[in-house]
Amino acid sequence: MNRHLKRFCLTILPFFALIAVIPPRTAYGATTGKLSGRIVDEKKEPLPGAAVVILGTTLGAVTDLDGYYAVLNIPPGTYTVQVRMVGRRSFMEKGVEITVNNTTKMDASLEDESITTEAVVVTAQRPVVDVGLTSTVATVTDRDIKSLPVQELGDIIALQAGVVDGHFRGGRAGEVQYQVDGVSVNNVFDNTSTVKIDRSLIQEVQVITGTFDAEYGQAMSGVANTVLKSGGESFEFHGEALGGSFVYGNGGDRNLVYKFRPATTQNYQLSLSGPVGLPQTYFILSGQRYTYDDYLYGTQTFLPTDTSITKYKIAPAPSGSGKEVPLGSMQQWSGLAKVTNRSIPEVEITYRATFNIIDGRLINNGSGLDGYFQWRLNPDGRAVPHTRSIVHALDVTHTVSASTFYTVSVQQNYFDYYSWAYDDFYDPRYDAAGPPLSLPNNQYNGAIVQGVDFGRYRQRTNTLLLKGALTSQVTRDHQIKIGGELQDTKMEFGTAGTLVYLGNSLTLSRIVNQPPAYPGVQTYYPISGAAYASDMIEWNDLTIRAGVRFEFFNGRSFVPSDLANPADSIPGAPASYQVRTTPKYSVAPRFGLSYPITERSSVFFSYGHFYQLPNLGDMFTNANYARLGLIQAGTPDYTVMGNPDVRPERTVQYEFGYKNAVTDWLGISVNLFYKDIRDLLGVQFIQTYTSAQYSRLANVDFGNVTGFTLTLDQRRVGIVSSTIDYTWMMAQGNSSDPQETAQLAAANQDARPRTVPFNWDQRNTLNVTVQLSQPDNYSAGAIIRYASGQPYTPSVASGFGSLIETNSGRKSNAVLVDLNLEKDFLVAGWKMAVFARVFNLFDATFFNGFVYQNTGSPAYSITPAADRNSLVDPTRFYPPRRVEVGISMNSPL
Repeated sequence: MNRHLKRFCLTILPFFALIAVIPPRTAYGATTGKLSGRIVDEKKEPLPGAAVVILGTTLGAVTDLDGYYAVLNIPPGTYTVQVRMVGRRSFMEKGVEITVNNTTKMDASLEDESITTEAVVVTAQRPVVDVGLTSTVATVTDRDIKSLPVQELGDIIALQAGVVDGHFRGGRAGEVQYQVDGVSVNNVFDNTSTVKIDRSLIQEVQVITGTFDAEYGQAMSGVANTVLKSGGESFEFHGEALGGSFVYGNGGDRNLVYKFRPATTQNYQLSLSGPVGLPQTYFILSGQRYTYDDYLYGTQTFLPTDTSITKYKIAPAPSGSGKEVPLGSMQQWSGLAKVTNRSIPEVEITYRATFNIIDGRLINNGSGLDGYFQWRLNPDGRAVPHTRSIVHALDVTHTVSASTFYTVSVQQNYFDYYSWAYDDFYDPRYDAAGPPLSLPNNQYNGAIVQGVDFGRYRQRTNTLLLKGALTSQVTRDHQIKIGGELQDTKMEFGTAGTLVYLGNSLTLSRIVNQPPAYPGVQTYYPISGAAYASDMIEWNDLTIRAGVRFEFFNGRSFVPSDLANPADSIPGAPASYQVRTTPKYSVAPRFGLSYPITERSSVFFSYGHFYQLPNLGDMFTNANYARLGLIQAGTPDYTVMGNPDVRPERTVQYEFGYKNAVTDWLGISVNLFYKDIRDLLGVQFIQTYTSAQYSRLANVDFGNVTGFTLTLDQRRVGIVSSTIDYTWMMAQGNSSDPQETAQLAAANQDARPRTVPFNWDQRNTLNVTVQLSQPDNYSAGAIIRYASGQPYTPSVASGFGSLIETNSGRKSNAVLVDLNLEKDFLVAGWKMAVFARVFNLFDATFFNGFVYQNTGSPAYSITPAADRNSLVDPTRFYPPRRVEVGISMNSPL
């Protein structure tokens, strides 16, 4: 058992003992919101001492001398709120919606009981725009998710304004903080989410694409905060099953022959929640089985061990079974286990665990030529990826008083990815098959007909994370929050054994961890931490959010002391030795203000500094400078060296917006934003004492983003509701990728800094949703996505000197339409639904994917002979139409 797991178990076991023995009392914690307002009488005079109670919970407050109240630490959801006072008619408001890190306003007027004793009951209407927000925040509830043609968290995020192919408002990939129940689940290796989260597990998702509060760090572009569902007082059951298949015509651009294959997509999901049987203890268990076979199939025409090419330089006779197999496929198990105990007075203790087991991979979905197509005649020779990940945590919330509570979380993020053809490094099938080979003269259009993939790669991250925060409503107008976090990581990555023929040997050699030529799997132990303080001021209708965040990072690694003699191998040069990386610190101020113009409209402004360490995988890859000991004097080496001693990257964001509830059912929001991006990871060229030159990662790249978003939100009128999100954005800088400058230099192209569009610079993005629905009866919804063309680098011919200015061309505009249909009904008291989802309804073949540089089109090239192999590859096009049908059921009402 590794040191992280031992430490985690020793930390949480005492808490489970407490859960079992301490008597009951309720309290709430985790990721929560706030309810506040003012209670007055019929003459608008304040009513001190009125009780405000959130029914179904133990949460509530009493109004002060001026009639004001505030209820903190409310889990997201929809509630009924009751206001009571002796001698006054009670007031009840249904459908009050609480969202994460936001304040819901609810005022009430209590009449004299002498007039009538009947309670006043009203139904809350969610504001069509939230005039109190100080930045751009999209909140998607479980009810919203149910009506969308989405399957997991990534699909939901992709629909938000300003998000383009995973890039938030023009930032590079990996600049987003993913959180589950308020704690980061990012894999520090590449800053992506450690786990995939199915839509059935989600209570609410908050996607922040503008500036964000000081409690969020290690992100320069945005935050995706997911709140998982929890168990309650009664047992609830949910089940869902669906099957689907691709549906498309013969021929066309993809040049495919259609064959009906039922249930190439299958999803089965079950969840059960309710009381455990112990005092004030509740659970939710959920499991999912998901399988997906891509639309492109190969045939087992040849076996990896065919040797006709090696021996006779001719095509081998077909030796395979001829069976059709999907070139891209995925089998996934995932689930959630969550237990909550509220038996300790004013304390809530929660243990939660989410996991993924994923085998296989999908093709690139039109984003570029996929290497899997080369294996279409020898699919058994492919390396197969596998992913094992788990995030589990213990969260403790203690409510100190009606105005103060704190939370402490201990969490482990474990991610293990490995890819190889055979599990055993010494498997004799490697020797029998040899490396992958194709026939000469482009026979079979470059298909691999012999051999096996020799690639063996592993990436494993194990992070122990400790986080705590204290929230207090110190006065009626000021809510302060202070907190901190610490991350201790063990990160392993690299080649898990090298298979190679040395010299003229015909015998396959196996090399394990022989640096610098064959470094193997490398291990590093970086550490990072942060502390923050913030104040949310709500004075009348004015809202101000201000805060500051302090962050530190230590790579706990080594770099050369003299970069001009990096391997200490130059005779007569000053000695160079290994020195430790230095700790890096940053201080990030944040500020946001929302000012009401009228009761239904407001303007807001926000500003902030946002720091983030580059992906640690980039920083630490190829960071052993001993390999430069063989560099020849006066020659360049464009293999980019890692640098675990770089500074944090930095973005300064500005945002200004206007919001207006035009009517009770129509809201409009206009946001303008600007991002100044500095210290991005890029390449610098270092000259040695012998005039040799090598490239090294450093904080030298830069960029900026300018844009605006226009949002129209039309609430349901009759049966129709709709939203329109339009984003205009210009994202540019000197390089789209940290290694781009070195690649230009290696190709003898101009590598000097200049400002060009980023690869994802999509100037116009339009997302439209339209829904026809009758609650608890039926719904029919469509999502329409329009995207203007992203840039590409044109060429006028092939070969040296053929490329024009980087990213000076534009791809074609594109439109995608997805459809969701659902019909609800009751069977023996069970709530059932049948549904259908259609992705790529009109079978579009292009959506900002691969294009030939000499035409700007994925369909043809002006050099067909040179591009012969790629012209038969369907993966250069967007995937065809996919149809899914399913049924869901919920426990009796």
